[in-house]
Amino acid sequence: MKILRSVAYALLSTLALTGASAAADAYPDKPIKLIVPFGAGGTTDLFGRLIGKALGDELKVAVVVENRAGAGGNIGSAQVARAPADGYTLLLGGAGHLVISPSLDPSFPFDPYKDLAPVMMVGTAMNVLVAHPSVPAKSVPELITYARGKPGEVNFASGGKGGVIHLAGEMFARQAKVQLAHIPYKGSAAAYTDLVAGRVQIMFDNLPSALPYIRSGQVKAIAVTGAARSPQLPDVPTVSEQGLKDYEASSWWGVFAPAGTPAPIIAKLNGALTRGLAKYKQDIERLGAEPSQGTPEDFAATMRKDGAKWAEIIKSAGITLQ
Repeated sequence: MKILRSVAYALLSTLALTGASAAADAYPDKPIKLIVPFGAGGTTDLFGRLIGKALGDELKVAVVVENRAGAGGNIGSAQVARAPADGYTLLLGGAGHLVISPSLDPSFPFDPYKDLAPVMMVGTAMNVLVAHPSVPAKSVPELITYARGKPGEVNFASGGKGGVIHLAGEMFARQAKVQLAHIPYKGSAAAYTDLVAGRVQIMFDNLPSALPYIRSGQVKAIAVTGAARSPQLPDVPTVSEQGLKDYEASSWWGVFAPAGTPAPIIAKLNGALTRGLAKYKQDIERLGAEPSQGTPEDFAATMRKDGAKWAEIIKSAGITLQ
């Protein structure tokens, strides 16, 4: 009996693998939907349209980009988490709403680590520390000295509480041992209005949205927050170079499928993204981002590492959504 059960199990496993392989061979045979969980016109949306074009070119099917904004990215992301695991509904997700929000919100509507299958990290964007021109600091050490002389009086703006931008400032304050006052706004545009007017002193922001203000001279760039300098701002040193060793606060984007999507389909999507995005490298860089690639396993490991890092910052800074 045990032998019969073993044979039956082996046969069923073989049939399952054969079926999954056949499904991957036929995939895709209809349009794919790529959910962008934010509104049209932003960096994530623009990036999503590049991703859609790259995938469509490689897979020879239409990839329809659908904006499903709301709840800080949760609505669109949850839609994908609940979608059929057949590779025809994908998500362009980011660090903020997939690895930070779950640590902030006990009622987060799904588990990104269990309900989504990473396909590939497709791009990263470092942040940049900018200041109003009146701030008497041109470097990180000078800014730290300035902030220590005004404990709690130096304001740092962000486009909203609990995002990568906010936490980048909290991590800076913690490592620099300074007291900064966080001023959250409803979006980066509102934050820049007050920063440019000098009502707040500094801000950490995604490089793509900060570049126009830096290039116009409305704000000055003090440091970038990546592991290396940015090609867009080669003369601006990193925070780490300027004394805060191991400081890094970058954003990333990645493509996800619903959990349970067959591994051969995930592999096919990963290969198509790798080939397709190589052709759009310059377009991605024009957005102020750096193209990325790697295996689904690489991406899953990055998610867990970043999730642990930001969860620790959230806990130590006592950040809540209240």
